Amino acid sequence: MEAQIAATIVCGLLIAIGTLGVVVPVLPGLVTVAAGLLVWALVLQNTVGWVVFAVGLVFVAAGMLAGAVLTGRRLKERRIPNYSILVGVAAGIVGMFLLPVVGLFVGFAAGLLLSEFVRRRDFRAAASASAVALKAMGLGILAELGCAFVVGSVWTVGVILHFFL
Repeated sequence: MEAQIAATIVCGLLIAIGTLGVVVPVLPGLVTVAAGLLVWALVLQNTVGWVVFAVGLVFVAAGMLAGAVLTGRRLKERRIPNYSILVGVAAGIVGMFLLPVVGLFVGFAAGLLLSEFVRRRDFRAAASASAVALKAMGLGILAELGCAFVVGSVWTVGVILHFFL
């Protein structure tokens, strides 16, 4: 029983860290959530654990797919190349160290804008493309975050079923 309680605590922490990782992309978001569910199912070795893992995995996959599709489609519509996104990510990583907490987002936005300005040679077009990219990334994050919350809720129901009913 102690192993099950410990696994439940570890799983809860991994779900919390993974959910935070959806918003702060330095941490592996939904993958960490899925790992937590797997640990819990492996330790419990019962139907509740495996059903929660299976249902949770469906939402993890849906979140990852929705995030990629929502973001990728908008970026392709505006013809924003991958290297502009990579420049934004690199600038975000630098920004994370220069401005704790907000530097990741500020650096990403600034790097993306700079990359698009160099590519297009028109500030308005670069700003418009960067705004579209930031909105697309935001929609992807919201989709993943929503699925992470659903997975956390599914796991909570599983904990109640396992320990209290």
